[in-house]
Amino acid sequence: MNAAKLAAIVMIAAGALGLVYGGFSYTKDTHQGKLGPMEFAVEDRETVAVPVWLSVGTIAVGMGFLLVGCRKN
Repeated sequence: MNAAKLAAIVMIAAGALGLVYGGFSYTKDTHQGKLGPMEFAVEDRETVAVPVWLSVGTIAVGMGFLLVGCRKN
């Protein structure tokens, strides 16, 4: 399997995951402090939405790479 086919498969999988989940979230530390013996931290949960058009486009480009890779062999 060459690099183009592997990249195409990864793009198709990423596009499918974007369609299924619609986004992802992560936690980031925004502030930490210490007041005497007490320590505190503030964490923010960030959410990133993946647009449907981006997921469909990624799948289409991956399919194109896969078809072009198959023609060369």
